[in-house]
Amino acid sequence: MERIEDLALDEDVMLLYLPLAHNFGRLMSLWGAYGGFTIAFCPDPYAVADVLPLVRPTLLPSVPRVYEKAHTAVISKLEGASGLRRRLGDWALGVGRRVSALRQQGKPLPRALALQHRLADRLVYSKVKERFGGRLRLGISGGAPLAKEISELFHAFDLLILEGWGLTECTTAAAVNRPRRFRFGTVGPAMPGFEVKTDTEGELLIRSETVFAGYLKDDEATRAVLMDDGWLRSGDVGQIDEDGFVTITDRKKDIIVTAGGKNLAPQNIENSLKASRYISQGLVIGDRRPYVTALITLDEAEVAKANGDVQTLVQQAVDDVNRELSRFEQIKRFAVVPREFSAEEGEVTPTLKLKRRVIEERFAEEIERLYAP
Repeated sequence: MERIEDLALDEDVMLLYLPLAHNFGRLMSLWGAYGGFTIAFCPDPYAVADVLPLVRPTLLPSVPRVYEKAHTAVISKLEGASGLRRRLGDWALGVGRRVSALRQQGKPLPRALALQHRLADRLVYSKVKERFGGRLRLGISGGAPLAKEISELFHAFDLLILEGWGLTECTTAAAVNRPRRFRFGTVGPAMPGFEVKTDTEGELLIRSETVFAGYLKDDEATRAVLMDDGWLRSGDVGQIDEDGFVTITDRKKDIIVTAGGKNLAPQNIENSLKASRYISQGLVIGDRRPYVTALITLDEAEVAKANGDVQTLVQQAVDDVNRELSRFEQIKRFAVVPREFSAEEGEVTPTLKLKRRVIEERFAEEIERLYAP
């Protein structure tokens, strides 16, 4: 805990809805006890939006889903505005992006830009901040990747959301972005006391005093992840840049190898899909298949507002994603699933990660139709 510097103050208030049986939630609760700040517990993850204005937290550790939902609401508001409101929103976003770029580079704000930023905060950013209770100064995202576009948009609206990465097997976070040292799209540099490197296949390895001794009564599973020299196989594929910032590409077991022998990371594509205001979730398929497809669930409220043909709206979103992908990664066909993948149906984990094999088995008929002539 003493290694998490510059993140919390005595007067901070954290809203914690994460399950304490999960390492992320437990770590956050211990951090609060160690740091001496207030924690408000929300036992129902589906009630977070209702609790935020009551608690008005300054700290919000969360899985990406909460930030994705808020991002959808902000984009919907921006795109749905017209006239003066639209011009004001576009101006404020432009000011925010310039300020964000300078802050990421550690550069001071020119006086004129600082004045514009204060005005934009009063007129626009404060409305966005109200979605989180009005006092949020730091969001912490973990448990699954957060799309870079989401972090960038919120930072442009003067809300900082930082990603971290760790495993239950290494007890705590192995890499974390810090308020004074962060890079969107990464999980930050290694924490003090941790070493992180990649092996020849791109899998991220972790070494630290906090790495576990092994799985209870399961030597075979322990040998599969713990190397003789103390390195822990994370199961995540990623990269480390020259400044030490770690980027997670995907889970090693989730990497798709197409029938043509091309490797692709589905999580990157799925995150891009979820950046659309009309798409709630996306599951990319293509392992040993001739082309890539996707199962897509809808943000029904946003689709209803658009009052357009569902297939057309989703196709436009898919086309936007495809434009940023290599040809072999592009989604050729998709199916809209009539409901969200849920924990109640056993399709997502407690931190809302998709259980790929479960979903693929449950929607096997829909998937096969995507590959039918």
